[in-house]
Amino acid sequence: MKKVALFGAGRIGRIHAANLCAMPGIELVAVSDPLTSACSELAARHGARVDSVEGIFADASIDAVVIGSPTTTHTDLITRAAQAGKHIFCEKPVDLSAERARTCAEAVARANVACMIAFQRRFDPTFNEAKSRLDRGDIGNPEMLIITSRDPGAPPVEYIKNSGGIFRDMLIHDFDVFRWILCGDGDEAAWLIASGSCLTDPAIGEAGDMDSTAVTIKTRKGRLCQINTTRRAAYGYDQRFEVIGSLGMLQCGNHRPTEVTQAGAANTHYDNPEAFFLQRYAAAYRIEIEHFFTQLQSGGAFKTTVEDGVRAQVLADAAAHSAASGQPVVF
Repeated sequence: MKKVALFGAGRIGRIHAANLCAMPGIELVAVSDPLTSACSELAARHGARVDSVEGIFADASIDAVVIGSPTTTHTDLITRAAQAGKHIFCEKPVDLSAERARTCAEAVARANVACMIAFQRRFDPTFNEAKSRLDRGDIGNPEMLIITSRDPGAPPVEYIKNSGGIFRDMLIHDFDVFRWILCGDGDEAAWLIASGSCLTDPAIGEAGDMDSTAVTIKTRKGRLCQINTTRRAAYGYDQRFEVIGSLGMLQCGNHRPTEVTQAGAANTHYDNPEAFFLQRYAAAYRIEIEHFFTQLQSGGAFKTTVEDGVRAQVLADAAAHSAASGQPVVF
């Protein structure tokens, strides 16, 4: 039985807590969050204790920690967990700075503990099937990736003020998908240009951020990636990508609450996409944390590592710089 502690009792913490408690051989023993009411409620729901950060790291019986707290806490908690000899499952991103993320990765390496960064899109069954077919050679050599990633609505402005900006907060997932799909054979980004606007809510611009972006990346081997994002899609959570290869194309569409299509004389109806990421990636959140503990037990490699987190952060920083300066970034 592996004993686990959870940092963060917000919406992602609640998802991880439920998935942890559904896994055989895993015991959630402690929850920590400065918001004491949410922490107490979540701990009581799953039979865990409320504990401090210090208390968790001092408990030698705890094998691993799950970090679902705000981004600004990630590097400190990862570093302290590594120093305490705890294995680490951490939400994205590693940090809001690539430099600090690298320092954090070095601390993990020195401590020789496992650390997986939770880029859950790699575990989505639809996206993962496309990746399997790509690796199998079904469409030949991949040449171009087009990613559409649109939220149904923006988070509160107070969140945006501390989020690190749309490239670090939202597109961090898309940068990881780019590397996962196009860079599996050792290729990496060579050139990037990004632009952004504030089109959906003036308050987002007043907070110093953007809500609509377009990014183009060219790899060392000449492959191309285009990413388009917005924080407002009136029709739901729009998550799609397509890969064009030398022998064909792979398309990954949206998930819908039902797959019923109703056709009549006047029109045809089908459901809009899932409401948001909690619904769209429910299976992915379960599969990724199962993967973490399965690989921890077997000693196998993780699909997403702290190094993947660092490399996605480098791309996010570059995109933020490019959008601000109007100039491309060469790696």
